[in-house]
Amino acid sequence: MQASYKQYFLKFRRPSGTSRGVLTEKESWFLFVEENGKRGIGECGLLRSLSVDDRPDYEEKLKWVCANIQLGKDRLWEQLREFPSIQFGVEMAFESLEAQDPFLLFPSEFTRGKKAIPINGLVWMGDKAFMKEQIVQKIEDGFRCIKLKIGAIDFDTEIELLKYIRSEFSSEEMEIRVDANGAFSPSEALAKLKRLSDFSLHSIEQPIKQGQYGEMAKLCAQTPLPIALDEDLIGVVNVTKKREMLQTIRPQYIIFKPSLIGGLKGTKEWRELAENHHIGWWITSALESNVGLNAISQFTYTLHSEMPQGLGTGGLYTNNFEAPLQVKNGNLYHDPRINWKFNL
Repeated sequence: MQASYKQYFLKFRRPSGTSRGVLTEKESWFLFVEENGKRGIGECGLLRSLSVDDRPDYEEKLKWVCANIQLGKDRLWEQLREFPSIQFGVEMAFESLEAQDPFLLFPSEFTRGKKAIPINGLVWMGDKAFMKEQIVQKIEDGFRCIKLKIGAIDFDTEIELLKYIRSEFSSEEMEIRVDANGAFSPSEALAKLKRLSDFSLHSIEQPIKQGQYGEMAKLCAQTPLPIALDEDLIGVVNVTKKREMLQTIRPQYIIFKPSLIGGLKGTKEWRELAENHHIGWWITSALESNVGLNAISQFTYTLHSEMPQGLGTGGLYTNNFEAPLQVKNGNLYHDPRINWKFNL
């Protein structure tokens, strides 16, 4: 068995704004595992400034993985707890190697094109005109769940955008999620949540920065709208610590990004804890290419959640790989008639 890796930069079609800044490109590292003439492909989706494994020795760890690939998926995963994106890349590459088709990891009604996954339409931060343009486009594209990134422009302007959506669509017709990416201060958060609750929102992701367990616990106890933890899950790798965090904060929802929380195995750990504590959940991609998105989507379908998932990121890039993944009417489909074009 041999392994190698290659770096790749995905280019955004247009700069995409978050409360942490504007993104123009996204870095990924592809892991290739070869044995007996077969090749498996995995994506290590590193998110600079957010991933806990954004560190100077990242490439050194990939070299170590390639040199020790004979350890196998499970033993490597245990050795990579501080590198969740590499954990996921390793899992993906081994699943790909063992599959009959390197991109058909979890065969199902989804991969056969018979069933779809409901997803939210993502609206990026920007000026009011740009955000309104995206909202209108998502509505025209048939989405019935929209997720708005908030916290980078004036809060009153963001309130106006929500008012606009609700003037056109009731909460029965359109589900709205907002994601603050930790943009609110603890002192102002509750007041802002109260204003946001006027618009019958489904939930708000990460209203305050991660790591403030006491403040977040207070917010979750008092909030007028459900809170979903996102960044707070990053870097919590010990199962006991995961359980303690959920018991302390008691959020209404948690969000799984496999590239940031230890791949499929890490996601399963969090999911089991969430369900034991009666906490809702959904899965979101972390700006991977179609290779990573394909693995996440196929895995997500096997969990049979009826909630809209955050998997509509495949069309963000000019140089993504052509794949069977298609977004239609607010759903993600896998069209088996479309062939992969993975040229790396």
